[in-house]
Amino acid sequence: MSFQPSFAGPQPDSRIDRTTFIRRAYLHLAVAIVGFIVLSAAWSFIGVGEYALDVLLAGGRYSWLVVLGAFMLVGMLATRLADNAGNNQTQLIGLGIYVLAESLIFAPLLTVAAYINPSSIGAAAITTLLLVGGLTFTAFSIKKDFSFLRSFLTMAGFIAFGAIIASVICGFSLGVWFSALMVLLCARVYTLRHF
Repeated sequence: MSFQPSFAGPQPDSRIDRTTFIRRAYLHLAVAIVGFIVLSAAWSFIGVGEYALDVLLAGGRYSWLVVLGAFMLVGMLATRLADNAGNNQTQLIGLGIYVLAESLIFAPLLTVAAYINPSSIGAAAITTLLLVGGLTFTAFSIKKDFSFLRSFLTMAGFIAFGAIIASVICGFSLGVWFSALMVLLCARVYTLRHF
């Protein structure tokens, strides 16, 4: 009988090599991005973004806290499903749930962006592609294990969420620097999660 500690995370299948694993991971990432684009276009076409925006604006300043809380719960569920190393279908269901949740949370944001400056959506898409490309290049070229940062990033996430709650309750703006720090935090979480 073999003993594997309960704290050990999912282990890669030794029957496939690293190159095959990375190809499959990037294929799933590409399908998820295309799925996000298709769902976002569908939500825009049928008016989900406008409806969600109306509901959020009618709900007052606390409505985004509810949305973020729900998104966190869905994200935890999707992550739990995606971390199931024994069942590929369960992993794909987790990825699908997360893509659906992302497209829904982006629907009102894309509606506002399309109304204010339609070209900003394309610029954001290009920036995102460049960021993902840069992170991928960094992760492959450095080949260092950054898992030691996990506890720090978890704490930073809770601090950021606390700052968001405080800004909603007290009515102050977090500003552009907070947004920049959140992008950096998410970038670091992305590289830890996928490499």
